[in-house]
Amino acid sequence: QVQLVESGGGLVQAGGSLRLPCAASGRTFSSYAMGWFRQAPGKEREFVAAISWSGGSTYYADSVKGRFTISRDNAKNTVYLQMNSLKPEDTAVYYCAAGTKALTVVAGRGLDYWGQGTQVTVSS
Repeated sequence: QVQLVESGGGLVQAGGSLRLPCAASGRTFSSYAMGWFRQAPGKEREFVAAISWSGGSTYYADSVKGRFTISRDNAKNTVYLQMNSLKPEDTAVYYCAAGTKALTVVAGRGLDYWGQGTQVTVSS
């Protein structure tokens, strides 16, 4: 069993930065691939970024490539999403999720655990 808790959301101006941590409980965190997803009002939830269990492989949605960075610290049971050059269209609730393999996380499949989400609002 893994419980996920996101934090770090808030209101930021366009061009600004935020860092979202997702803290996990449970001893098996390091065996899971992790991902970040987001859902804007009136839209479906979409993939943002994923990272393999070791941190050796990362994947990004085209819309955030070059601006967002996913990383993890298995010693701290935490995965991070560093968001730079934020745009108003990045406004959404951001969720972290745990799955068995990074590529299935990218596809939105096999996601065993989800956090409750954290709101990110980017003003123009």
